[in-house]
Amino acid sequence: MPRIPIRTAALTTAALLAAVALPAATASPASATTTAYDSTYYKNAIGKTGPSLKSALHTIISSQSKISYSAVWDALKVTDQDPNNSNNVILLYSGVSRAKSLNGGDVGDWNREHTWAKSHGDFGEVTGPGTDLHHLRPADVQVNSIRGNKDFDNGGSAVSNGGGSLTDSDSFEPRDADKGDVARMILYMAVRYDGGDGFADLEPNESVNNGSNPYMGKLAVLKQWSDEDPPSAFEEKRNQVIYDSYQHNRNPFIDHPEWVDAIW
Repeated sequence: MPRIPIRTAALTTAALLAAVALPAATASPASATTTAYDSTYYKNAIGKTGPSLKSALHTIISSQSKISYSAVWDALKVTDQDPNNSNNVILLYSGVSRAKSLNGGDVGDWNREHTWAKSHGDFGEVTGPGTDLHHLRPADVQVNSIRGNKDFDNGGSAVSNGGGSLTDSDSFEPRDADKGDVARMILYMAVRYDGGDGFADLEPNESVNNGSNPYMGKLAVLKQWSDEDPPSAFEEKRNQVIYDSYQHNRNPFIDHPEWVDAIW
């Protein structure tokens, strides 16, 4: 955020008090980026904003290969491999590195977390939104259960073994290192699934307690998280692996995080 110049040599006491009372600054929107895919994969989206950009991206990313829900287990062992230990995966929310072999449903295992909760659109585990790797991540069984189908928002109490994640009765706040990841996964889903293919029109909104409605909140918070936590090398590599080896489509908000504010 640009610095505000001080136009006088000294500030009065009143001015200082007023400055202290100002609300905390929000994260600056992501800067424009360029990628090797702009002249090919994204060529029909470049230069667009708002609904036109969202529509163009939907068309682009809807061309994808699909995998079964059972195949997701093995795919996540590749997409989320620990860069420092090829026998492990990195778990969403907690950040723990855990053995790939510990996939399952018992305490101490990791399972398949749908960041866009299955009940928010009633798509379950069907091929399509239920198996889309761009929003599926390995997560600790107990942490995943605590998140449940809650919307995303700030605040709450610490999640046991959650790496700094917080939760309350109607929302979940991931640890800081995963906030941008979560936001970009949610917004990918909102662009990819717009009511076609026999699935619900998934949309972000400003609510929590969305229940079984095809909505996920809170949009303003997700936008802030995306700005505060830009794409990491891990996230970028994951996007590339999904594109190269599995679905052959990309999460555009990892490649162009500035498109979040350009659409919403």
